[in-house]
Amino acid sequence: MSKNIITATDDNFKKEILESDVPVLVDFWAPWCGPCRIIAPTVEEVANEYVGNLKVAKLNTDENMDTAINYSIRSIPTLGIFRDGQMVDTVIGAVPKKVLKAKIDEHLSYITVN
Repeated sequence: MSKNIITATDDNFKKEILESDVPVLVDFWAPWCGPCRIIAPTVEEVANEYVGNLKVAKLNTDENMDTAINYSIRSIPTLGIFRDGQMVDTVIGAVPKKVLKAKIDEHLSYITVN
């Protein structure tokens, strides 16, 4: 896993995600999930490309069920975009990189405009 990706847990979610000064992309995943493994390299590339502008975290839903339930994660992979302590958007499934980047860019441009 990239050094630019943090491991989110039920215990550190508030501090690392909800209290983050920058937007956060959270990859809700599980080790047995095939599509999660397919999108993992894309998540790593995004983490490396957006250093300083976006924090990227991975949360294993099998090990951190409280957080997954709290955010109504019903399908994995779900990629949640968090800003100012709220999940503001999601991308569900192993989408192409350009789709994921378009969503991220939409939320990063919101910050620079406001």
